[in-house]
Amino acid sequence: MSMKNIALILCCLLLSSCSSFFRAINYSPSKKVKEIAFSDEESTKGYQFYYSDTLDNEYLRELRQNYGLDTLTSTLPSEIEKIKTILHWSSSQWEHNGSNTPSKSDALTILKEVEAGKQFRCVEYGILAAASLNSIGIRARVLSLKTRDVEKIKYGAGHVVTEVYSNEYFKWIFIDPQFDVLPVLKGVPLNAVEFQKAILTEKQNIELHNSKGKVEQESVDGYINWIGKYLYFFDVGFDQRIDFSVNRKRYDGNTGLMLVPLGVDNPSIFQRKYKIDYCIYTNSINEFYANPID
Repeated sequence: MSMKNIALILCCLLLSSCSSFFRAINYSPSKKVKEIAFSDEESTKGYQFYYSDTLDNEYLRELRQNYGLDTLTSTLPSEIEKIKTILHWSSSQWEHNGSNTPSKSDALTILKEVEAGKQFRCVEYGILAAASLNSIGIRARVLSLKTRDVEKIKYGAGHVVTEVYSNEYFKWIFIDPQFDVLPVLKGVPLNAVEFQKAILTEKQNIELHNSKGKVEQESVDGYINWIGKYLYFFDVGFDQRIDFSVNRKRYDGNTGLMLVPLGVDNPSIFQRKYKIDYCIYTNSINEFYANPID
């Protein structure tokens, strides 16, 4: 069993022993996973997400070449194996530290500061994995997750992961580079919304995969019990380009799109005090999971 899996199990056990008290005083999120639904009507808004020219982008070329990502993945037989390999590589760069932030939120800065001895949060794992996948020609984006009680609790209302667009499966795929896991149901990788539904309806059939194969069942159970509460509100930036010379694309002044369950109020506060004032809200699964356009 890997050190990350052991750490995950211990973390879940520790949190479960004191979570009732902290939930009672609205310090930590409820662990209950509730059924949610979204509109599947065709999008009429015309929102577009913007991605980097993955192979000819100078920044991504530097990332790919300096860290040997092309060599690491060039001989692998399939796209999904490349995704799993980058997932594991990103996960293995440092041990999680929820208190540190880098001087700049980009992959090369993060890696240079890791080399200097720093460790970072889930946010930085998500940024690194997305940039690394883009650098080898696979579209990826940073995905922020929020609990249903995001406005009420003081700590632990969010988690950050990565989603990857797979041309092999013709869909978006959820990966969590902090924990080196990719959820799979009946042989098909899941996106974040599919993962949430599967936890409610087919929890016993969910597998977690990485470049080493299937994750041990004990770690699967621990991770699912932990991640479920975060799969409620989902948001991504419209402009995923890794290019510091361009003006960032916005819609009506907003930098991101948040997917909100039908019948649920749009959250406007994060952890009691931080305004959520950067996004457009949608109930449309098709808007949120639009295929990336070159």
